[in-house]
Amino acid sequence: MSDFLNAYSIQRWLELCPQGYLEDTVFGHGAAEHEPDPLIEDETLREEAIRSTVQLVVGERAALAASSGLVNAAPDYPSKRFLATQTLDEARHVEIFTQRLYDLGVKKDDLESTIDHFANPNLVKFAEVLLEKVDNKDFVAGVVGQNIVLEGMAFTVFEMMEAGNRQANPKFAHTLSGTIADERRHVGFGENRIGSLIRQYPEKKPEIEQMQKDMAYHMLNTFSSSFRQGSAAMDAAREMAPAGDGDGTEWQGVNMAEAGPEELQGALEKTVINEFKTRLARIGLEYQAPVMS
Repeated sequence: MSDFLNAYSIQRWLELCPQGYLEDTVFGHGAAEHEPDPLIEDETLREEAIRSTVQLVVGERAALAASSGLVNAAPDYPSKRFLATQTLDEARHVEIFTQRLYDLGVKKDDLESTIDHFANPNLVKFAEVLLEKVDNKDFVAGVVGQNIVLEGMAFTVFEMMEAGNRQANPKFAHTLSGTIADERRHVGFGENRIGSLIRQYPEKKPEIEQMQKDMAYHMLNTFSSSFRQGSAAMDAAREMAPAGDGDGTEWQGVNMAEAGPEELQGALEKTVINEFKTRLARIGLEYQAPVMS
């Protein structure tokens, strides 16, 4: 328990985050960094950037609601303290991705209507499955849904997006790198805390595995529609890039400058599902594959 107390204490969080990798950043990136001019000037690219960023805001709003809601449901004070720090992390994520919408030209008065317009309905349903458990103060299911499923998905999506933007948009890549560090810590808490509770309450396994299956169904539908909607912007970005300008950045064996939407979607789905299988197995659960229509 002492290792748990030290690894997830507020003092450790202060040293790692505000005093660590977030020091000297503004909304997660360098103060002098900005969105690339071609992205702002091309309407297809700008709209796709807005659409994809809206999904990040929707996901992080769900994470904020879940982590804050789980504080009072936690059975011990070390977990409450960690979830309090996670709540601030998630609030920061909501803020930095909302700020990116403003940087992309969304007016503050239009924020909610923009989110309503672009939010993927599959992602909204994904969040609803999780938040139902949180609202019922089901700590074990809530942490699995939040810190294993949602955070595990976000961690992988952010890694893919960071790799794809490393050369083309360093400002956004740096914003993502800080969220990746946060998500890594959140997933670690889920694994370390919930395994013992699963063993303590084995009767909850079928219910939790059904929740994971439902969330995975909505997640995979989110990926499918997102890559389909983003294909035009991907083509536009490559047409605008100077000849030979691809940086050859690879992610999960895929060349980010050359891969098509189907290849990227396949790599993302494979990576997320493999991560789910590994992390769920560590806490005594088995990944449940959804039946896709």
